[in-house]
Amino acid sequence: MGKLTKTSTPLLFQSKLLCFSLSYLFLSLLFAFYNSISSTTRCHFGSSLIHPIQSPLFNYPPSYGQHKHPIPTLHSSCDSPVFFKDYWFVLNEIRRIAKNSSWNSKGLRYVQRDGNEGGFGMNYTTKKRMSYFEYRNDGIEIPCGFFKKFPISVYDKIAMESCNEVVVVSAIFGDHDKIRQPKGLGYKTLDHVCFYMFVDEITLKQFYHHNLLSQKNKENRIGVWRIVKVSSDELYENSAMNGVIPKFLVHRLFPNSKYSIWVDAKMQLVVDPLLLLHSLVIEPDVDMAISKHPFYVHTMEEAIATARWKKWWNINALRIQMETYCENGLQPWSTKKHPYPSDVPDSAIILRKHGVASNLFSCLLFNELEAFNPRDQLPFAFVRDQMNPKMKLNMFDVEVFEHVAIEYRHNIKHGGSVGVQIPRTKWASPDSLANGGSGGKCDSYLKEMWGESKD
Repeated sequence: MGKLTKTSTPLLFQSKLLCFSLSYLFLSLLFAFYNSISSTTRCHFGSSLIHPIQSPLFNYPPSYGQHKHPIPTLHSSCDSPVFFKDYWFVLNEIRRIAKNSSWNSKGLRYVQRDGNEGGFGMNYTTKKRMSYFEYRNDGIEIPCGFFKKFPISVYDKIAMESCNEVVVVSAIFGDHDKIRQPKGLGYKTLDHVCFYMFVDEITLKQFYHHNLLSQKNKENRIGVWRIVKVSSDELYENSAMNGVIPKFLVHRLFPNSKYSIWVDAKMQLVVDPLLLLHSLVIEPDVDMAISKHPFYVHTMEEAIATARWKKWWNINALRIQMETYCENGLQPWSTKKHPYPSDVPDSAIILRKHGVASNLFSCLLFNELEAFNPRDQLPFAFVRDQMNPKMKLNMFDVEVFEHVAIEYRHNIKHGGSVGVQIPRTKWASPDSLANGGSGGKCDSYLKEMWGESKD
Protein backbone atom coordinates (compact mmCIF):
# COMPACT_ATOMS: atom_id res chain seq x y z
CA MET A 1 0.00 0.00 0.00
CA GLY A 2 1.17 3.45 -0.87
CA LYS A 3 1.55 6.17 1.75
CA LEU A 4 -1.07 8.84 2.10
CA THR A 5 0.29 12.14 0.97
CA LYS A 6 -0.62 15.18 3.04
CA THR A 7 -1.77 18.22 1.09
CA SER A 8 -0.14 21.31 2.52
CA THR A 9 -2.46 24.16 3.55
CA PRO A 10 -1.73 27.40 1.66
CA LEU A 11 0.30 29.77 3.77
CA LEU A 12 -2.42 32.42 3.40
CA PHE A 13 -4.93 30.28 5.37
CA GLN A 14 -2.57 29.02 8.08
CA SER A 15 -3.14 32.13 10.24
CA LYS A 16 -6.64 32.34 11.71
CA LEU A 17 -6.07 35.98 12.60
CA LEU A 18 -5.17 36.84 9.03
CA CYS A 19 -8.23 35.00 7.70
CA PHE A 20 -10.49 36.83 10.13
CA SER A 21 -8.96 40.21 9.23
CA LEU A 22 -9.41 39.65 5.51
CA SER A 23 -13.00 38.52 5.97
CA TYR A 24 -13.77 41.58 8.10
CA LEU A 25 -12.18 43.87 5.53
CA PHE A 26 -14.18 42.30 2.70
CA LEU A 27 -17.48 42.57 4.57
CA SER A 28 -16.75 46.19 5.58
CA LEU A 29 -16.01 47.19 2.00
CA LEU A 30 -19.17 45.45 0.81
CA PHE A 31 -21.29 47.20 3.45
CA ALA A 32 -19.74 50.58 2.64
CA PHE A 33 -20.42 50.09 -1.07
CA TYR A 34 -24.04 49.16 -0.36
CA ASN A 35 -24.51 52.26 1.76
CA SER A 36 -22.97 54.55 -0.85
CA ILE A 37 -25.34 53.47 -3.62
CA SER A 38 -28.52 53.24 -1.57
CA SER A 39 -28.35 55.82 1.20
CA THR A 40 -30.26 58.58 -0.60
CA THR A 41 -33.12 56.41 -1.75
CA ARG A 42 -33.28 54.35 1.44
CA CYS A 43 -32.94 57.19 3.92
CA HIS A 44 -35.04 59.91 2.37
CA PHE A 45 -37.70 58.05 0.48
CA GLY A 46 -37.87 54.41 1.54
CA SER A 47 -39.89 52.71 -1.20
CA SER A 48 -41.77 55.86 -2.14
CA LEU A 49 -39.58 56.92 -5.06
CA ILE A 50 -39.21 54.13 -7.59
CA HIS A 51 -37.47 56.09 -10.34
CA PRO A 52 -35.29 58.88 -8.94
CA ILE A 53 -33.16 60.92 -11.29
CA GLN A 54 -29.79 59.20 -10.98
CA SER A 55 -27.54 61.40 -13.12
CA PRO A 56 -26.21 64.74 -11.78
CA LEU A 57 -28.41 67.68 -12.72
CA PHE A 58 -25.46 69.93 -13.52
CA ASN A 59 -21.70 69.60 -13.40
CA TYR A 60 -20.12 72.69 -11.86
CA PRO A 61 -16.60 73.75 -12.81
CA PRO A 62 -14.08 73.26 -9.95
CA SER A 63 -13.44 77.02 -9.81
CA TYR A 64 -17.03 77.72 -8.69
CA GLY A 65 -16.84 75.61 -5.54
CA GLN A 66 -20.59 75.35 -4.98
CA HIS A 67 -20.29 72.78 -2.17
CA LYS A 68 -18.05 74.74 0.19
CA HIS A 69 -18.78 75.11 3.90
CA PRO A 70 -21.83 72.93 4.64
CA ILE A 71 -23.12 73.43 8.16
CA PRO A 72 -23.07 70.09 10.02
CA THR A 73 -26.17 68.66 11.67
CA LEU A 74 -26.39 66.30 14.63
CA HIS A 75 -29.39 64.42 13.25
CA SER A 76 -29.05 61.21 11.28
CA SER A 77 -30.18 61.44 7.66
CA CYS A 78 -31.69 57.95 8.00
CA ASP A 79 -33.74 58.71 11.09
CA SER A 80 -36.62 60.41 9.32
CA PRO A 81 -38.86 62.63 11.48
CA VAL A 82 -41.39 62.97 8.65
CA PHE A 83 -43.25 60.34 6.63
CA PHE A 84 -43.46 60.59 2.84
CA LYS A 85 -46.09 58.66 0.90
CA ASP A 86 -45.53 56.80 -2.36
CA TYR A 87 -44.14 59.13 -5.03
CA TRP A 88 -46.61 58.12 -7.75
CA PHE A 89 -49.55 58.52 -5.39
CA VAL A 90 -48.34 62.00 -4.41
CA LEU A 91 -47.74 62.99 -8.03
CA ASN A 92 -51.24 62.00 -9.12
CA GLU A 93 -52.82 63.63 -6.06
CA ILE A 94 -51.15 66.99 -6.68
CA ARG A 95 -51.99 66.84 -10.39
CA ARG A 96 -55.63 66.18 -9.50
CA ILE A 97 -55.73 69.05 -6.98
CA ALA A 98 -54.08 71.49 -9.37
CA LYS A 99 -56.46 70.55 -12.18
CA ASN A 100 -59.65 70.79 -10.14
CA SER A 101 -58.74 73.60 -7.77
CA SER A 102 -60.74 76.81 -7.80
CA TRP A 103 -59.37 78.65 -4.75
CA ASN A 104 -57.10 80.87 -6.82
CA SER A 105 -60.02 82.26 -8.85
CA LYS A 106 -61.41 83.81 -5.64
CA GLY A 107 -58.15 85.43 -4.63
CA LEU A 108 -57.38 88.86 -3.28
CA ARG A 109 -57.67 92.12 -5.18
CA TYR A 110 -54.59 94.31 -5.03
CA VAL A 111 -54.08 98.07 -4.97
CA GLN A 112 -52.81 99.22 -8.36
CA ARG A 113 -50.99 102.37 -9.36
CA ASP A 114 -50.40 103.77 -12.81
CA GLY A 115 -46.94 104.79 -13.96
CA ASN A 116 -43.49 103.86 -12.70
CA GLU A 117 -42.90 106.71 -10.26
CA GLY A 118 -42.08 106.22 -6.59
CA GLY A 119 -41.16 103.02 -4.81
CA PHE A 120 -42.05 99.38 -5.19
CA GLY A 121 -44.35 99.57 -2.15
CA MET A 122 -46.31 102.46 -0.69
CA ASN A 123 -44.69 102.35 2.79
CA TYR A 124 -47.97 103.08 4.57
CA THR A 125 -48.30 104.37 8.12
CA THR A 126 -48.86 101.85 10.91
CA LYS A 127 -52.55 102.75 11.18
CA LYS A 128 -53.06 102.36 7.45
CA ARG A 129 -51.21 99.03 7.31
CA MET A 130 -53.20 97.60 10.17
CA SER A 131 -56.49 98.68 8.59
CA TYR A 132 -56.00 95.85 6.08
CA PHE A 133 -55.51 93.14 8.72
CA GLU A 134 -59.27 92.49 8.86
CA TYR A 135 -60.19 91.02 5.48
CA ARG A 136 -63.92 90.69 4.75
CA ASN A 137 -63.88 89.72 1.06
CA ASP A 138 -65.93 92.83 0.27
CA GLY A 139 -63.93 94.01 -2.71
CA ILE A 140 -61.38 96.01 -0.73
CA GLU A 141 -58.04 96.10 -2.51
CA ILE A 142 -55.00 95.04 -0.48
CA PRO A 143 -51.62 96.80 -0.87
CA CYS A 144 -49.10 94.18 -1.93
CA GLY A 145 -46.12 95.81 -3.65
CA PHE A 146 -45.79 96.25 -7.41
CA PHE A 147 -46.57 99.97 -7.33
CA LYS A 148 -43.45 100.08 -9.46
CA LYS A 149 -42.82 97.64 -12.29
CA PHE A 150 -40.85 94.57 -11.29
CA PRO A 151 -37.80 94.92 -13.59
CA ILE A 152 -37.62 91.61 -15.45
CA SER A 153 -37.92 90.81 -19.14
CA VAL A 154 -41.27 90.22 -20.81
CA TYR A 155 -39.89 86.87 -21.97
CA ASP A 156 -39.37 85.75 -18.35
CA LYS A 157 -42.70 87.18 -17.20
CA ILE A 158 -44.65 85.16 -19.79
CA ALA A 159 -42.82 81.99 -18.75
CA MET A 160 -43.56 82.65 -15.07
CA GLU A 161 -47.26 83.11 -15.74
CA SER A 162 -47.34 79.74 -17.54
CA CYS A 163 -46.23 77.86 -14.41
CA ASN A 164 -49.56 76.32 -13.44
CA GLU A 165 -48.88 73.75 -10.71
CA VAL A 166 -45.89 74.01 -8.36
CA VAL A 167 -43.04 76.52 -8.35
CA VAL A 168 -39.80 76.41 -6.35
CA VAL A 169 -38.28 79.87 -5.96
CA SER A 170 -34.96 81.20 -4.72
CA ALA A 171 -32.84 84.34 -5.15
CA ILE A 172 -29.23 85.47 -5.01
CA PHE A 173 -28.46 89.18 -4.82
CA GLY A 174 -25.00 90.67 -4.34
CA ASP A 175 -23.32 87.31 -5.12
CA HIS A 176 -24.10 86.43 -1.51
CA ASP A 177 -24.62 82.68 -2.09
CA LYS A 178 -23.79 79.83 -4.45
CA ILE A 179 -26.37 78.28 -6.72
CA ARG A 180 -26.99 74.62 -5.87
CA GLN A 181 -29.04 71.86 -7.45
CA PRO A 182 -31.78 69.97 -5.57
CA LYS A 183 -31.25 66.26 -4.99
CA GLY A 184 -33.59 63.29 -5.11
CA LEU A 185 -36.03 64.61 -7.70
CA GLY A 186 -38.60 62.12 -8.94
CA TYR A 187 -38.77 60.83 -12.47
CA LYS A 188 -41.69 63.11 -13.47
CA THR A 189 -41.12 66.03 -11.09
CA LEU A 190 -39.59 68.39 -13.65
CA ASP A 191 -42.76 68.03 -15.75
CA HIS A 192 -44.86 69.52 -12.94
CA VAL A 193 -42.51 71.74 -10.93
CA CYS A 194 -40.90 74.99 -12.14
CA PHE A 195 -37.60 76.11 -10.61
CA TYR A 196 -36.82 79.84 -10.71
CA MET A 197 -33.74 81.65 -9.40
CA PHE A 198 -33.83 85.47 -9.31
CA VAL A 199 -30.44 87.18 -9.52
CA ASP A 200 -29.04 90.68 -9.91
CA GLU A 201 -26.33 91.92 -12.28
CA ILE A 202 -23.46 91.20 -9.85
CA THR A 203 -24.49 87.59 -9.37
CA LEU A 204 -25.13 87.11 -13.09
CA LYS A 205 -21.64 88.44 -13.84
CA GLN A 206 -20.17 85.70 -11.62
CA PHE A 207 -22.17 83.05 -13.47
CA TYR A 208 -20.64 84.26 -16.73
CA HIS A 209 -17.19 84.44 -15.17
CA HIS A 210 -17.33 80.79 -14.11
CA ASN A 211 -18.86 79.70 -17.45
CA LEU A 212 -22.06 78.56 -15.78
CA LEU A 213 -24.01 80.52 -18.39
CA SER A 214 -23.45 81.61 -21.97
CA GLN A 215 -24.36 85.17 -22.95
CA LYS A 216 -25.49 83.85 -26.33
CA ASN A 217 -28.55 82.05 -24.93
CA LYS A 218 -31.82 83.92 -24.47
CA GLU A 219 -33.12 81.52 -21.82
CA ASN A 220 -30.60 81.23 -19.01
CA ARG A 221 -30.66 77.90 -17.19
CA ILE A 222 -28.29 76.26 -14.73
CA GLY A 223 -29.36 72.69 -14.06
CA VAL A 224 -33.03 72.79 -13.05
CA TRP A 225 -32.96 76.51 -12.27
CA ARG A 226 -34.24 79.05 -14.77
CA ILE A 227 -32.24 82.22 -14.11
CA VAL A 228 -34.22 85.48 -14.11
CA LYS A 229 -32.26 88.71 -14.17
CA VAL A 230 -33.66 91.47 -11.94
CA SER A 231 -32.43 95.03 -12.44
CA SER A 232 -31.94 95.66 -8.74
CA ASP A 233 -30.89 99.29 -9.31
CA GLU A 234 -34.56 100.00 -10.02
CA LEU A 235 -35.77 98.50 -6.72
CA TYR A 236 -34.31 98.84 -3.21
CA GLU A 237 -30.82 99.91 -2.24
CA ASN A 238 -30.64 96.99 0.18
CA SER A 239 -30.15 93.66 -1.60
CA ALA A 240 -31.86 91.75 1.23
CA MET A 241 -35.01 93.80 0.67
CA ASN A 242 -34.90 92.94 -3.03
CA GLY A 243 -34.78 89.27 -2.04
CA VAL A 244 -37.94 89.75 0.03
CA ILE A 245 -39.97 90.38 -3.15
CA PRO A 246 -39.76 86.84 -4.61
CA LYS A 247 -39.75 85.38 -1.08
CA PHE A 248 -43.10 86.81 0.04
CA LEU A 249 -44.75 87.96 -3.17
CA VAL A 250 -44.29 84.68 -5.03
CA HIS A 251 -48.07 84.43 -5.46
CA ARG A 252 -48.01 87.65 -7.49
CA LEU A 253 -44.97 86.72 -9.58
CA PHE A 254 -46.53 83.31 -10.36
CA PRO A 255 -50.27 84.09 -10.37
CA ASN A 256 -51.30 80.72 -11.83
CA SER A 257 -49.27 78.44 -9.54
CA LYS A 258 -51.25 76.49 -6.97
CA TYR A 259 -48.36 75.79 -4.58
CA SER A 260 -44.93 77.27 -3.99
CA ILE A 261 -41.77 76.50 -2.06
CA TRP A 262 -39.35 79.26 -1.17
CA VAL A 263 -35.78 78.05 -0.60
CA ASP A 264 -33.05 80.38 0.64
CA ALA A 265 -30.02 80.14 -1.63
CA LYS A 266 -27.98 78.86 1.32
CA MET A 267 -30.19 75.73 1.36
CA GLN A 268 -30.07 72.68 -0.90
CA LEU A 269 -33.21 70.56 -1.07
CA VAL A 270 -32.57 66.81 -0.76
CA VAL A 271 -36.22 65.67 -0.86
CA ASP A 272 -38.51 65.94 -3.86
CA PRO A 273 -40.64 69.13 -3.58
CA LEU A 274 -43.84 67.23 -4.38
CA LEU A 275 -43.27 64.92 -1.42
CA LEU A 276 -42.54 67.91 0.79
CA LEU A 277 -45.73 69.74 -0.18
CA HIS A 278 -47.88 66.67 0.26
CA SER A 279 -46.45 65.76 3.65
CA LEU A 280 -46.22 69.25 5.18
CA VAL A 281 -49.08 71.19 3.53
CA ILE A 282 -51.64 68.99 1.77
CA GLU A 283 -52.02 66.14 4.27
CA PRO A 284 -52.31 68.40 7.36
CA ASP A 285 -54.57 70.72 5.28
CA VAL A 286 -52.76 73.99 6.07
CA ASP A 287 -52.12 77.23 4.22
CA MET A 288 -48.42 77.42 5.00
CA ALA A 289 -45.64 75.27 6.47
CA ILE A 290 -42.48 76.69 8.00
CA SER A 291 -39.90 75.46 10.49
CA LYS A 292 -39.73 76.57 14.10
CA HIS A 293 -36.59 78.49 15.02
CA PRO A 294 -34.02 76.16 16.63
CA PHE A 295 -33.41 78.46 19.63
CA TYR A 296 -36.01 81.23 20.02
CA VAL A 297 -39.70 81.12 20.84
CA HIS A 298 -40.50 84.79 21.59
CA THR A 299 -40.29 87.60 19.04
CA MET A 300 -38.29 89.72 21.49
CA GLU A 301 -35.63 87.02 21.70
CA GLU A 302 -35.14 87.32 17.95
CA ALA A 303 -35.12 91.12 18.21
CA ILE A 304 -32.41 91.01 20.88
CA ALA A 305 -30.34 88.62 18.75
CA THR A 306 -30.82 90.85 15.70
CA ALA A 307 -29.43 93.80 17.63
CA ARG A 308 -26.69 91.89 19.43
CA TRP A 309 -25.27 90.22 16.33
CA LYS A 310 -25.80 93.33 14.19
CA LYS A 311 -28.08 91.58 11.72
CA TRP A 312 -29.61 94.99 11.14
CA TRP A 313 -27.59 98.17 11.48
CA ASN A 314 -30.23 100.56 12.84
CA ILE A 315 -30.75 99.52 16.46
CA ASN A 316 -32.97 102.52 17.17
CA ALA A 317 -35.27 101.50 14.31
CA LEU A 318 -35.47 97.98 15.77
CA ARG A 319 -36.56 99.49 19.10
CA ILE A 320 -39.25 101.57 17.39
CA GLN A 321 -40.46 98.52 15.47
CA MET A 322 -40.80 96.43 18.63
CA GLU A 323 -42.50 99.28 20.49
CA THR A 324 -44.96 99.63 17.62
CA TYR A 325 -45.86 95.95 17.77
CA CYS A 326 -46.21 95.96 21.57
CA GLU A 327 -48.48 99.01 21.44
CA ASN A 328 -50.69 97.30 18.86
CA GLY A 329 -51.18 93.95 20.52
CA LEU A 330 -48.03 91.80 20.24
CA GLN A 331 -47.99 89.32 23.13
CA PRO A 332 -45.20 86.96 24.20
CA TRP A 333 -45.73 83.38 23.13
CA SER A 334 -47.63 81.21 25.59
CA THR A 335 -49.74 78.07 25.48
CA LYS A 336 -52.73 80.34 24.79
CA LYS A 337 -51.36 80.72 21.26
CA HIS A 338 -51.77 77.04 20.47
CA PRO A 339 -51.87 75.48 17.92
CA TYR A 340 -48.94 77.78 17.08
CA PRO A 341 -45.95 76.25 18.93
CA SER A 342 -43.70 79.30 18.54
CA ASP A 343 -43.61 82.97 17.52
CA VAL A 344 -40.27 82.71 15.72
CA PRO A 345 -39.78 80.73 12.48
CA ASP A 346 -36.74 79.71 10.52
CA SER A 347 -37.87 81.16 7.22
CA ALA A 348 -35.19 79.60 5.03
CA ILE A 349 -37.82 77.22 3.63
CA ILE A 350 -41.49 78.23 3.24
CA LEU A 351 -44.16 76.00 1.70
CA ARG A 352 -47.45 77.62 0.65
CA LYS A 353 -50.84 76.83 -0.73
CA HIS A 354 -51.74 79.87 -2.83
CA GLY A 355 -55.07 80.80 -1.29
CA VAL A 356 -56.65 83.82 0.38
CA ALA A 357 -55.15 83.25 3.84
CA SER A 358 -51.53 82.64 2.82
CA ASN A 359 -51.61 85.35 0.13
CA LEU A 360 -53.04 87.88 2.62
CA PHE A 361 -50.40 86.96 5.18
CA SER A 362 -47.62 87.37 2.61
CA CYS A 363 -48.90 90.80 1.54
CA LEU A 364 -49.29 92.05 5.10
CA LEU A 365 -45.87 90.76 6.09
CA PHE A 366 -44.25 92.37 3.05
CA ASN A 367 -45.78 95.72 4.02
CA GLU A 368 -44.19 95.42 7.47
CA LEU A 369 -40.80 94.58 5.97
CA GLU A 370 -40.93 97.62 3.73
CA ALA A 371 -41.94 99.83 6.63
CA PHE A 372 -39.08 98.69 8.88
CA ASN A 373 -36.41 96.26 7.60
CA PRO A 374 -36.09 92.93 5.74
CA ARG A 375 -35.74 90.82 8.93
CA ASP A 376 -38.87 88.75 8.30
CA GLN A 377 -38.85 86.89 11.63
CA LEU A 378 -39.61 90.09 13.57
CA PRO A 379 -43.14 90.88 12.23
CA PHE A 380 -44.05 87.20 11.69
CA ALA A 381 -46.03 86.57 14.89
CA PHE A 382 -47.52 90.08 14.97
CA VAL A 383 -49.05 89.69 11.50
CA ARG A 384 -50.07 86.07 12.07
CA ASP A 385 -51.88 86.83 15.34
CA GLN A 386 -53.54 90.09 14.26
CA MET A 387 -54.79 89.16 10.79
CA ASN A 388 -58.25 87.79 10.08
CA PRO A 389 -59.10 85.27 8.64
CA LYS A 390 -56.59 83.25 10.59
CA MET A 391 -54.02 81.29 8.67
CA LYS A 392 -53.72 77.53 9.19
CA LEU A 393 -50.04 77.10 9.86
CA ASN A 394 -47.80 74.05 10.21
CA MET A 395 -44.71 75.03 12.21
CA PHE A 396 -42.72 71.83 11.95
CA ASP A 397 -39.78 70.72 14.07
CA VAL A 398 -36.17 71.63 13.36
CA GLU A 399 -35.39 67.95 12.83
CA VAL A 400 -37.67 67.97 9.77
CA PHE A 401 -35.94 71.09 8.44
CA GLU A 402 -32.52 69.45 8.77
CA HIS A 403 -33.76 66.23 7.20
CA VAL A 404 -35.14 67.76 4.00
CA ALA A 405 -32.32 70.22 3.21
CA ILE A 406 -28.60 70.84 3.62
CA GLU A 407 -27.57 74.28 4.85
CA TYR A 408 -24.42 76.05 3.67
CA ARG A 409 -22.69 79.17 4.86
CA HIS A 410 -23.14 82.37 2.89
CA ASN A 411 -20.61 83.36 0.26
CA ILE A 412 -19.02 85.96 2.53
CA LYS A 413 -16.35 88.25 1.06
CA HIS A 414 -13.98 90.60 2.84
CA GLY A 415 -15.58 93.96 3.46
CA GLY A 416 -19.13 92.62 3.23
CA SER A 417 -21.17 91.44 0.26
CA VAL A 418 -20.15 92.51 -3.20
CA GLY A 419 -21.65 95.85 -4.13
CA VAL A 420 -23.26 96.34 -0.73
CA GLN A 421 -22.08 98.99 1.71
CA ILE A 422 -22.99 98.23 5.31
CA PRO A 423 -24.06 101.47 7.04
CA ARG A 424 -22.62 102.49 10.35
CA THR A 425 -24.61 101.12 13.26
CA LYS A 426 -27.10 103.50 14.85
CA TRP A 427 -27.50 102.87 18.56
CA ALA A 428 -30.56 103.49 20.68
CA SER A 429 -29.91 105.45 23.85
CA PRO A 430 -30.85 104.25 27.35
CA ASP A 431 -33.01 107.36 27.83
CA SER A 432 -35.00 106.73 24.67
CA LEU A 433 -35.60 103.16 25.78
CA ALA A 434 -36.79 104.20 29.21
CA ASN A 435 -39.15 106.80 27.76
CA GLY A 436 -40.53 104.72 24.92
CA GLY A 437 -44.19 104.75 24.01
CA SER A 438 -44.91 101.14 24.89
CA GLY A 439 -46.11 102.00 28.40
CA GLY A 440 -43.94 99.33 29.99
CA LYS A 441 -45.21 96.48 27.83
CA CYS A 442 -41.78 95.91 26.27
CA ASP A 443 -39.45 98.12 28.30
CA SER A 444 -37.48 95.35 30.01
CA TYR A 445 -36.90 93.55 26.72
CA LEU A 446 -35.96 96.78 24.93
CA LYS A 447 -33.42 97.74 27.58
CA GLU A 448 -31.94 94.26 27.32
CA MET A 449 -31.81 94.59 23.54
CA TRP A 450 -29.87 97.82 23.84
CA GLY A 451 -27.54 96.53 26.56
CA GLU A 452 -26.65 93.23 24.88
CA SER A 453 -26.14 94.77 21.44
CA LYS A 454 -23.57 97.18 22.90
CA ASP A 455 -21.45 94.38 24.48
